[in-house]
Amino acid sequence: MADDLSHPMDDFPVRPLQFEVSKLDASSRLWSRTCPEFSMFVNALGSHVPYFERYLVRTMTRAKAVIESPSLRRDMVAISGQEAHHAKNFIAYNQYLATQYPRVAAFEAEARTYFSDRAKRDSLKQMVAFSAGYETFTFLGGMIVLDNHARWFEDADPTVKALWVWHQVEEVEHGAVAFEVYQHLYGRQELYRKWNVLTALLHIAKETLRAYVHMAKVEGWFRNPFRGLWKTGFCVLMLCRFVRAALPVFSRSYHPRRHPFVTQRQNPIQIAWRRYERKGGDVLEIDRHKMQEIMGIQPEA
Repeated sequence: MADDLSHPMDDFPVRPLQFEVSKLDASSRLWSRTCPEFSMFVNALGSHVPYFERYLVRTMTRAKAVIESPSLRRDMVAISGQEAHHAKNFIAYNQYLATQYPRVAAFEAEARTYFSDRAKRDSLKQMVAFSAGYETFTFLGGMIVLDNHARWFEDADPTVKALWVWHQVEEVEHGAVAFEVYQHLYGRQELYRKWNVLTALLHIAKETLRAYVHMAKVEGWFRNPFRGLWKTGFCVLMLCRFVRAALPVFSRSYHPRRHPFVTQRQNPIQIAWRRYERKGGDVLEIDRHKMQEIMGIQPEA
């Protein structure tokens, strides 16, 4: 196992965690009291992501048959394990959201069909390229979310906060694998890789925005159209953050492992969380006191 200060993408583990989302009530749907709009954004984003995660697992299974590198094959097994547990937990969380927002079940069903159909018809090259494009944004999103913890997570439901911190830490850990599989198999075809980054972005933006607007309507934010548009602006700004963070991806020299946020400027939360979980700490609920414990901060007297 890598030590705390090593590269987070080296020798990352599979953590079979299961979060108790069945106990959430209506008050938990906008679970970040610090920033309800952020709650809605990640709820909307997560309404389709579990089915991409299943698609990615199928991609890794197909690609592993033609990959000879032992280290890359090991990472492909690890990302598949992590993503399988992500999908399981977020499908359960979406079942909770479907009791709060009427169209979430339909959004989920459409995502399930979309990715299932793609997995059946896409060539291996299409699967690997689309997975690498999509993982660009889950990786970058992981860093954006963790770097804004104080702004978006300070006062939040402990279970949902713990779910998203775990998810984002692991998205950073395996953020290079799909890219490396593409480079290993089709590395000279840079234009196709970049095209799939754009394709993935457009899909993420479309699915997230329509789910966000639906949730905003249910919350009554559009009773005042100006307020609704203002609140929806948060979703648009978050997607713009993704675009801005992804600009280096279009460089021929880009590699996720060389991103400064996983080298010299590692986020302290991901370092502390990995250390705490590895030592057996309970990370299934994280409130303010637990976060202080994870970070090694002495509580105020």
